[in-house]
Amino acid sequence: MALNLEALALLELIESRGSFAAAAAALNKAPSAITYQLRQLEESLDLLIYDRTGHKALLTPAGKILLEEGRKLLQDSESLRKRVKAIASGWEPELRIVLDSLIPFSAIMPWVREFDALKSPTRLRFTTEVLSGTWEALYSGRADLLIGSRLNQSQFASSTGLNLMHLGKARFVFAVSPKHPLATAAEPVCASTLGEYRAIAVGDTSRNFKPLSFGIQAGQEVLTVPTLRDKIQAQVDGLGCGWVPLHFAKKELELGLLVTRKVEEDDRESDLCAAWHRGHQGRALSWWTEFLAHQQLTL
Repeated sequence: MALNLEALALLELIESRGSFAAAAAALNKAPSAITYQLRQLEESLDLLIYDRTGHKALLTPAGKILLEEGRKLLQDSESLRKRVKAIASGWEPELRIVLDSLIPFSAIMPWVREFDALKSPTRLRFTTEVLSGTWEALYSGRADLLIGSRLNQSQFASSTGLNLMHLGKARFVFAVSPKHPLATAAEPVCASTLGEYRAIAVGDTSRNFKPLSFGIQAGQEVLTVPTLRDKIQAQVDGLGCGWVPLHFAKKELELGLLVTRKVEEDDRESDLCAAWHRGHQGRALSWWTEFLAHQQLTL
């Protein structure tokens, strides 16, 4: 008797019922048949699963490990059975959602809890990209659903093959450290003055699309950092200036670590949206697109 799920189930049954005889009764078999199956398993593994020297057969150390690990395999097998059955009914194995770095995952967590309530077998995988990288992930097939900014989509204006849905707006402010020279410059600060100082930018994560920049003057020196949080910290440290999402920099602004400055272009907002490919949708993507139709991102 080779080690398989049937053999592991037999071992689990013996332990849960407390004896060979009770397990045999549960299977409507003679106790000798259970003993024979167990001996076959021991021979195939070349080890003793039960110590039969005492009044009652007891699991050997190897038998205990076999039972413990076998229980995990049985549970995994049952979970797999249920998952495969559900996926056969239209649920995707995995739904890949790409977030623009502008969207904090904390804003999405209530939506994840709503999805969890479905008890869907579909696993969610969230990734974060910056600027063109967000749209590239969707166009290239690395993501099934995009939640991000329309501002980043200027080079994809045709939206060919995509469904787009408005989700709200994000406001940006121009901010610097109180110690930065621009903190005392006359307002509104003109573009030529801004261009004299280094800008802090988050690097576009696109691999193949033309990288986008945000609020950078022609010829301006730029320090490129990995994340929005790094950008804000760099500006707090006085390493440069730039536009920041108000919801990301709220704490630093309240504490006076950053100050806002009026500039000639003093109104920046980003339209937030969801996007996905047209055509066939699995049940998970269908749920998300229907759910998002009734949501607004308040950042």
